[in-house]
Amino acid sequence: MTIRLRRKLLAWAPLVLLAALILGLFLRPSGTALERIQARGELVVVTRPSLTTVYGDENGSTGMEYELARGFAERLGVKLRLVEADDLATVQKLLLAGKADFAAAGLVITEQRRQQLRLTTPYQKVDTLVMYRLGEPRPNTLADLDGKSVAVVSGSSNADLLEQARAAQPELTLDVYTGTTVEQTLARVEEGEADYALINSNDYAIHRGLFPDLAAGFTVGADQGLAWAFAPGSDGSLYQAAQRYLTQQNAIGATEQLAKRFYGHVERFDLYSARSFIRHLDDRLPDYTNAFRDAAEDAGFDWRLLAAVAYQESLWDAGAISPTGVQGLMMLTNQTAREMGVTDRTDPAQSIHAGAAYLRKLHDRMPERIAEPDRTWLALAAYNVGFGHLEDARVLTQKQGGDPDRWQDVKQRLPMLAKPAYAGQLRYGPARGGQAVAYVRHVRGYYDLLVWAENSERHRPTLVAAAE
Repeated sequence: MTIRLRRKLLAWAPLVLLAALILGLFLRPSGTALERIQARGELVVVTRPSLTTVYGDENGSTGMEYELARGFAERLGVKLRLVEADDLATVQKLLLAGKADFAAAGLVITEQRRQQLRLTTPYQKVDTLVMYRLGEPRPNTLADLDGKSVAVVSGSSNADLLEQARAAQPELTLDVYTGTTVEQTLARVEEGEADYALINSNDYAIHRGLFPDLAAGFTVGADQGLAWAFAPGSDGSLYQAAQRYLTQQNAIGATEQLAKRFYGHVERFDLYSARSFIRHLDDRLPDYTNAFRDAAEDAGFDWRLLAAVAYQESLWDAGAISPTGVQGLMMLTNQTAREMGVTDRTDPAQSIHAGAAYLRKLHDRMPERIAEPDRTWLALAAYNVGFGHLEDARVLTQKQGGDPDRWQDVKQRLPMLAKPAYAGQLRYGPARGGQAVAYVRHVRGYYDLLVWAENSERHRPTLVAAAE
């Protein structure tokens, strides 16, 4: 190198260094991962739609994972955007490809996932259950699965668990069937294509009403944690924020309340009731779906809520008559029928529209300060026991230090309406308030089953076709 060339290079060196620094400032991502998310105003979460993660109801998206993720987005001051994947393998692929900030897909914490992903503290515990057809011998141990066929969701922790069992017991011979959803897995057993299925207990809680001919045999894995998953190698700022959020939600009982909301009030059908509901869902409800939809549009309710009320009242039997003389799909009394202008209580359209209008009337009579969903549950109680008796229960609730605007508080006092000790405090006299509590619980259960059915692969075609 000549002296002249060396001098030129030395002269240009500060300019080259300055240019590199400027270019680096433009190319280097600004701020932490958390700061970049807050700057763009959007949290992107990949999930696999299901009844235990995210699905649609009258208000849009809901589900255990959705509500948790939405709460986290609100905590960060940003909007939530979901990226939907068809299966668990795609969830992980999209996450590792940087297409989402994290995954919220009902992921069970396993050693294999710990090695591949960064997992948060668990927000819920589930068990792995072995499902079988009622009428067949109940399995009690893994040995009972020997020589049988078992269905699992592809890429799930239950598929891994099954492989671990086979490795630990080489003599165990199994035919394994995989599907992409829990519903497909359970359908294989129900239809006789597989002898058993492995699913999580939260999936069983939701699907048991849709698969009444299946039952849980025994537990393979207990107290397994569900967690959010982050791609490894990031700066950890978003992960730490999620950890703090989930830890706090667990500490204050918010995650437990969410679990109760989605699973706790599910109606515990006996075998006959569950089978009847599914049968009537297919052979009775389609006759009235359009009427429910029309009435719901007029009254401003979810049509599935009105259908749930009608099922509780009459099992969707237009000719139903109770021992007390109430009649029709919505079981209207003579007084209510006259009040709502009904000329024939057994006419399905009149009964449905009148029942919907009456429920709306009760709903609107509630104080404006009462928010949803308490407002609807209180209105349903009034539909059953009468508005005056509900008001008596709300007064008792307030006298005893409860919140008269919260269903959880009021439902504890409704049974008191039938007790002589409280007779002097009741403006509208005694009533079977405990029956109203059961009524609301049943309607909520039927409503959830209808929402889940419309989100399912098996029943959605029937419900959609009936409305066309």
